[in-house]
Amino acid sequence: MKFLSIVGNSFGCSASGERLVSAARDGDIQEAKALLEYNPRLARYSTFGVRNSPLHYSAAHGHHEIVNLLLESGVDINLRNYRGQTALMQACQHGHWEVVQTLIIFNANIHKADYLNGGTVLHLAALNGHTRCIRLILADYIPSVPNFWNALQTGDHKSISEFDQSGLCEVINRTADGGITALHMAVLNGHAESVQLLLDLGASVSEVTVEDGTTIDLIGSGSTPLHYAACGGNQQCCQLLIAKGANLTAENANGWTPLMVARSWRRDWLEDILKTPPEDPLQVLPSPYISLPLMSIVRIARECGWRTSDLAPCLDPCAVCLERKCMVAVEGCDHEFCTQCAMYLCSTNSTSTTTTGPPGSIACPLCRHGIVSFVKLPDARPLHKEMQRTSNLSLTLCTCSSEVLGDSSDMTTPFCKPTSSRGSKSSSPSRSFRSMSCQGFPSFRMNPSLCLGADVSPSLVPCTVSRNVRNHLARCSGSTFRRSSSQTERRKSSWFCSLNQSVATGGNRC
Repeated sequence: MKFLSIVGNSFGCSASGERLVSAARDGDIQEAKALLEYNPRLARYSTFGVRNSPLHYSAAHGHHEIVNLLLESGVDINLRNYRGQTALMQACQHGHWEVVQTLIIFNANIHKADYLNGGTVLHLAALNGHTRCIRLILADYIPSVPNFWNALQTGDHKSISEFDQSGLCEVINRTADGGITALHMAVLNGHAESVQLLLDLGASVSEVTVEDGTTIDLIGSGSTPLHYAACGGNQQCCQLLIAKGANLTAENANGWTPLMVARSWRRDWLEDILKTPPEDPLQVLPSPYISLPLMSIVRIARECGWRTSDLAPCLDPCAVCLERKCMVAVEGCDHEFCTQCAMYLCSTNSTSTTTTGPPGSIACPLCRHGIVSFVKLPDARPLHKEMQRTSNLSLTLCTCSSEVLGDSSDMTTPFCKPTSSRGSKSSSPSRSFRSMSCQGFPSFRMNPSLCLGADVSPSLVPCTVSRNVRNHLARCSGSTFRRSSSQTERRKSSWFCSLNQSVATGGNRC
């Protein structure tokens, strides 16, 4: 009977976790809030087999509000599934730039590679031509200074103290299996906007692929991005590469030049471009996706927050949304905006409409002044760093005992208990609970005959949850338990004993 109790508790956690997965996949923000308020540990749940967490599902389907909710609940932002993909990888693969924006603000790791082909988030974004995602991925490498474009053209990187040119080149030119770079993937699929942005930021046109025995290469190893562009057949991509100095006579391991690759794939319209170099060098304008003020607003958003539910009337609201309080100001024209509007302005801009300002600046929506950077207003306060509630919690099996909760007669009990001097034979969950501060957890009203991983009942809803949420969880629950009179006399016994006793005396079944 005790074993059946353990299995029943684990099934309870699994059922609640599947409900959270469904809510994350379908974009049901209210259901996700109710489940996470009931049990914050559900954020770490992962499905069997593919090991996708609710964060993976919400990121892949573009539900940025649920992504933000899960991150605020303390979920590990760099969780991997069975392919080694993080939530940021899946968001970049599907082009959900709002999710990418949220994950970048929460400091998601952009350097991780998946297990199958060694691709990073930049490879996945370039593969499908999601240029906004590429811009957000590289936000921490493009300083908010007016002379950034001139430094890129002249190579004078030492004049900009915040510019890590070697780090930027390492990220952009990182290779996946077979020596494939993000530029190879972008030109092969004909994404000219992504190609232009990568080239402007320092992508190499001379990187060649290698023969690793695992990658299927129909062109041959030793191929440059121009070979891949000739295979893809996009004229604009070929012209951009040639303007950046791509070699028209470079041969791969098969002895093929880009012109020969174009002929073998019957890209006849490329012959005039690939046959002879142009007499006059092509003049290419800077990419409209370069966003100079993005780094400054991302840093402010990380420090002071960028999403707020407080829409109380203020004396001087943001001129864009007319709702939220102004938190940042434009350096130069001094127009003020809320952090969220400034963030969206930097993330969505894709046109060079400024009359005054260096390349990469964004036109101010009020005066058309070129925005290069944002600064905090004096009343913008940093966020208080709260302990992540789910960092040391797991959802394996619920091992509930009186050693964790102490005296079960106290019906309002926190998750953890002060460390006991004689607790030498404590279980691993009790040790993990004791190692954490009780201040990060809300108080729960608990039925002593139940486990925290069991099915939802009104007695397990946090005290801080509203009455509507409690009623909603009560209706969703499929079972209730009655406590026998004999359990009152044995309140200091373990939870499993109490649950076994309730089952033995005729408690309702699921």
